[in-house]
Amino acid sequence: MKILIRGGGDLGSGVAFRLHRVGWNVVITEIEKPLVLRRTVSFANAIYENDVNVEGIIARYAKDSQDIPELFDKREIPVLISPERFSFPEYQPDVIVDARLLKKFVEYSLNTKPMVIGLGPGFKVGMNCHAVIETNRGHYLGRALWEGEAITDTGIPGTVSQKSNERVLRSPASGYVQSNAALGTFLKKGELIGSIADKPILAPFDGCLRGLMHDGVYVEEGLKIGDFDPRLDENLINFISEKSLAIAGGVLEAILTYQNTIK
Repeated sequence: MKILIRGGGDLGSGVAFRLHRVGWNVVITEIEKPLVLRRTVSFANAIYENDVNVEGIIARYAKDSQDIPELFDKREIPVLISPERFSFPEYQPDVIVDARLLKKFVEYSLNTKPMVIGLGPGFKVGMNCHAVIETNRGHYLGRALWEGEAITDTGIPGTVSQKSNERVLRSPASGYVQSNAALGTFLKKGELIGSIADKPILAPFDGCLRGLMHDGVYVEEGLKIGDFDPRLDENLINFISEKSLAIAGGVLEAILTYQNTIK
């Protein structure tokens, strides 16, 4: 099975992790400067760092699609800067998973192959995908939907240790991200995390810096740029979240179900 995942953030990486673990080939495509927050568990970070190891699986930046076969031989995940391409001469995917979480309608022309799976809002079965995976936390998280669409984005992050909206770090200005603290750092309320256009990003409460965009990324004022965690466990930054794994399980179910249907 050949999989192409559009978007290598933490949710797309959770999908890539599970599909790679079952023995399938996975390619990730990204934009030139990925807007990933949880960089320690995001395969897209290979574009900045050349390679990244997430729970024992290595993803490597591939400058050209011709590098794909060699990386597969090494059982690594190729990550390419190629946001608009769905296939390559060296790689014709059986399945496209759109993990960009754009939360708006995405155009796809549906055929029997490749199968198209959409994560979250923006996808409607039969219009721009064959199956939708629910991404909203709650009872339906990770379900593979064969009709209709995912729950509309609430804009409210999940609650962790009674913290919800305050966990989200947003840009205080338009400009380039400059960090002053490494991911996994414990900070007291009010301590400096970083800055944008000389405006400080401060810890909203006592906790751990779980996610922050890479230095040098340009962002608009008010954009979500980081994730602060009230749980004082720095090891959490090294593990894929339960949400990502639940969504990945839904993707795996959808692929197997669809393959059995079209045979």
